[in-house]
Amino acid sequence: MNMTSNVQKDKLQISQAIYDLVTNEVLPGTGVEEDQFWTGMQTVLEEFAPRNKELLAKRDDIQQQIDTWHQQNNGQEFDHNEYKQFLKEINYIVDEVPDFGITTENVDPEIATIAGPQLVVPINNARFSLNAANARWGSLFDAFYGTDIIPDEGALAKGNQYNSERGKKVIELANVFLDKVLPLTSGSHKDVASYKLIDKDGQKNLQITLGNGEVTELQIADSFVGYTEEESTSTLLFVNNGLHIEIQIDPASVIGQSSAAGVKDVIMESALTAIQDCEDSVAAVDAEDKALVYRNWLGLMKGTLEESFEKNGKTLSRKLNPDREYTSPAGDSFSLPGRSVLLVRNVGHLMTTDSVLLNGEEVPEGILDGLMTALIYIHDMKGTGPYKNSKSNSLYIVKPKMHGPDEVRLTVDLFAAIEKAVGLPVNTMKVGIMDEERRTTVNLKACIYEARERLIFINTGFLDRTGDEIHTSMEAGSFLPKAELKGEPWISAYEDWNVDIGLECGLRGKAQIGKGMWAMPDLMADMLEQKIQHPLAGANCAWVPSPTAATLHAMHYHYVNVDEVQEQLSSRETASLDDILTIPLTPSSYVLSREKLIEELEDNAQSMLGYVVRWIDQGVGCSKVPDTRNVELMEDRATLRISSQIISNWLHHNLCTEAQITDAFKKMAVLVDEQNAKDPLYVPMAPAYDGIAFKAALDLAIKGAAQPNGYTEPLLHHYRKVKKSA
Repeated sequence: MNMTSNVQKDKLQISQAIYDLVTNEVLPGTGVEEDQFWTGMQTVLEEFAPRNKELLAKRDDIQQQIDTWHQQNNGQEFDHNEYKQFLKEINYIVDEVPDFGITTENVDPEIATIAGPQLVVPINNARFSLNAANARWGSLFDAFYGTDIIPDEGALAKGNQYNSERGKKVIELANVFLDKVLPLTSGSHKDVASYKLIDKDGQKNLQITLGNGEVTELQIADSFVGYTEEESTSTLLFVNNGLHIEIQIDPASVIGQSSAAGVKDVIMESALTAIQDCEDSVAAVDAEDKALVYRNWLGLMKGTLEESFEKNGKTLSRKLNPDREYTSPAGDSFSLPGRSVLLVRNVGHLMTTDSVLLNGEEVPEGILDGLMTALIYIHDMKGTGPYKNSKSNSLYIVKPKMHGPDEVRLTVDLFAAIEKAVGLPVNTMKVGIMDEERRTTVNLKACIYEARERLIFINTGFLDRTGDEIHTSMEAGSFLPKAELKGEPWISAYEDWNVDIGLECGLRGKAQIGKGMWAMPDLMADMLEQKIQHPLAGANCAWVPSPTAATLHAMHYHYVNVDEVQEQLSSRETASLDDILTIPLTPSSYVLSREKLIEELEDNAQSMLGYVVRWIDQGVGCSKVPDTRNVELMEDRATLRISSQIISNWLHHNLCTEAQITDAFKKMAVLVDEQNAKDPLYVPMAPAYDGIAFKAALDLAIKGAAQPNGYTEPLLHHYRKVKKSA
């Protein structure tokens, strides 16, 4: 316990930071009385804290039985059928549920029916949270100009001033995009001399004139849906596959002068949804940290969150964008949302927090998250601020790291109890299931069944899922190196299985089927080439690391009609459960040379140190960490989990020694120190190697096999608290 002061409410002891936030900032305007909330919290905790603890004990029991089975069968030829039967006997694989379709109601179209990018940001960083919420719209011109889509070299180099040659290349690429998604009956957008609105039959029609004087039109006339007109500028609004595109025209602007038609920008509807994350990308270990998390969620739900910051010597500010106003061709006024629809990711079932005590004991952090995010959501439901997040009056909570249908049932029952406690209508709280634990994957249909009235989201996540794959089968043998695991049969089967089961359970047109993060925020050319595979795989959303990435990834949803893809995929054969259960161990013929072993240890050590040192020393839960080749990767706890588990697995099976691991970490600490040399807040790890962050990272590698399900949170929270107290 680490509470400097607390407030007693019957059996609850509430930290002053949380109590003051609830009393002074959250409750006013909700209609919920103070005693009602704390009494409701106590009732919920008394019922669900014991259930939460029982399910964590079940995790440990199941893992122990799996460990014992592998130990007893060590050295024998692996019998796949016997293994699968064993998993059924211990209820790791549960009985099949009858066929069904989800019945979730009151879901916003951005989640239910429109396919597009999804941002994930740490909610304790107000600037990032606002940038994500405002990433609903983004400049395609800026995305092309500012990234490696166009090489930063020679005549096309960005430089310190606007480069008109690079600008011409931007316009060229934008016209190629427009030709694909808004094709003309003749000619190309690059040949357009003017886009004009003309009055015809009582409405505005779009007249497009080419440079040779020919008048052409859109192949799909009704893709033009609106416009705005001001003195010198105009905006034309189009829609394709449910996503909007603006062509902004201003011949007098610097950019517009480079375009024959005076086009100054193409604005993309980009991140339809954004996950405000309380979990893997956040370092929140005490009541003050949690109060910041909840305060930012409150600002988003009330529409009042603002943040000022310094950039290039100037003070800039961020606040939520207003809606965008247009006039339809028929002359009617209408608006489109100016902000992404926000989901909030609560923490999972594992960790407890001293922010609130029940009978003197820490309470499950995930239950506290549910209670607080629900209470705060009432501001959005009542419309106490200038904006509405959910026009369908739903609260979208992504729930991570659940193991199997029993834990999903716990979440569903918990949400029902929270709704009762704070006075929300039944099924207001929707749930997104992260399919990132092996026991959830193999029972995905049963998991969805438990949440069938609330489900709005399933997705895959390679990193956490691989971390759990390694830890679950820790005793089975040594695993392949991290990069080689992606080529094994289980991973492609897992990705296909998630889509197949989602479609079988009726998610099409009702919920999101998502895919994971593009982890290299500076390599946008590669993302533009590769990430189209996600909509082609039937995913109607996929994670991106920045607003710029969202704008570029939105192009893929114009190229691919995901609804049609899902219709085609719904008739294919379901992916193989046997493939999913094929453990990606090193085959007997596999030789891991000493040179390759050291290289792998150093790569993983560098990744872990680069992330952990910021987590422990600065409380940064998500950051761009340069790898050993200085390619910056977006890292969070999922990345850490897989690296710690692969090293722990190799140590457990004597592929390496503690001494080799320690040597790798010391060598990589020097590199990480060099990579962070320009950070004034950074504390070097070398040459003493005795800092808290270094010890935390080394512990994660050496003690990873002993951590519950291979999670990194227990050690990270411990060492962050040590750092803060120091």
